Amino acid sequence: MRNVAALRMERQYLTRRADEIEYINLYRDMQPGQNVYWNGFGDPPGLTHRAAFDDISFNRRRQESHALIKGRFAGGNLGWIVPEDLELFAAAFAKPIDKFAPRQLALLELIEREGPLNIQLMKEMTGMLVKEITPALHRLQEAFLIYEDQPDGEWDRAWCPFAEMFPDVDLTKYSRHEALKILLQRFSYRHVRFDVKMAKSFYLLPERDIKAAIASLMDENVLMEADGGYVLREDYALLRRCAAAPQSAVYAMHRNDFLVKSNAHWLKARFTHAYPETLYYLLIDGEFRGAAVGHFRNGPNDMEDIILHLPQEEAAARKDEILRAVHILCGKNNPIKRYQGVEIECSVGEHTPIR
Repeated sequence: MRNVAALRMERQYLTRRADEIEYINLYRDMQPGQNVYWNGFGDPPGLTHRAAFDDISFNRRRQESHALIKGRFAGGNLGWIVPEDLELFAAAFAKPIDKFAPRQLALLELIEREGPLNIQLMKEMTGMLVKEITPALHRLQEAFLIYEDQPDGEWDRAWCPFAEMFPDVDLTKYSRHEALKILLQRFSYRHVRFDVKMAKSFYLLPERDIKAAIASLMDENVLMEADGGYVLREDYALLRRCAAAPQSAVYAMHRNDFLVKSNAHWLKARFTHAYPETLYYLLIDGEFRGAAVGHFRNGPNDMEDIILHLPQEEAAARKDEILRAVHILCGKNNPIKRYQGVEIECSVGEHTPIR
C-alpha cells in the first residue's frame, strides 16, 4: 500500500507539478472537473496543487473557446468536461425523461422554437417564476436535451437546444456499461488502487453498474484484484517490483478535490467534530490523516480547529508544516484558532505559506 500511495502521488502530480500537456491528460482522467468547493462560485474548474501554472486562468480560456463544456453529470451535479468526451459522459450520466412535466415540455418547446434564451427572457415569455423555471431546466439538462452555455463567469447564461449546439454528437454511441469501462480505467490509473465504494463515491452511479463494469474489465484481463480493491494488470507487476514511500508532504484538500470526492464515503465518518463544517481534509504523506474544521463565511472562513489522526509526537513536530498547508487555501491572514483543540498563541503571519 505504501507503493500504491507513492505511485498515486506521482500520477496525480502531487510530487511535482504538471505542465500544460500533462495537465490536459490529468484533467481528462479526473473529469468531471469542478471549481473550488464553496469558494469558487462562477470560477472555472481547477485541480488544486497539481499544475505548474495558473490552471484557473488556463481553464477560463478553455471555457471561452468551448474546449471545456458544462453539464450535469455525477448525481446531477455541475461539472466541466472536454467536448471529445461528451458522448462518453452522456452514456454514463444521462437521465432520459419518460414523461415530460408540463413546465419541462413548455420550456423545451420554447427553446427549440426561439433559440438561445436566458432565464429572464423565459420568465417574461412564459409567466413562470424563476423558482419554477430553474429545476425544469436542470432536469432537461440532465437528459441532454438542452445545453447551458457558459463561456465565462457571468450569471446571464444562454440555454439552447443540445442538438443544435452539438449536431455531430451521437448520444447512443456507448452504453452505460461501455462508458463505465472506459472511465474506470482512467480512474484506476490515477488512483492506482481503487474499490467499488471509491468509484461510487466519485461518480455517484449505482453500485451494481460499477460492479458489472469491473467484472467485465477483470474478464478482459484489464483489472485484477489487489488488497481488497482493484488495480490495472500492468500496475500490479509494477507495484510488486518497486519499493517506494510517498513523498513527505502536507496538502489541504477542498471538498471538490478528486481525491476527497473519491474517499468521501469514509472521510466524514472518520473525522467527526462538533463544528458546522469540515473545510478541508489534510493529505499527509499520501494519506488522509486530518481535517481543518470551522464555519464557512462569504469572506474569511472561521478556522476553528485542526484535528489529526497522528501520533502526538509527530503532530507536534509537524505543526508549522500543517498550519502552512492550510493557509495556502484559506489565506495566511485568516487565523486558525486551535490545533488539536489547543488555542494557538502565535500570530498567523508566523506561518509562511509553502511555495
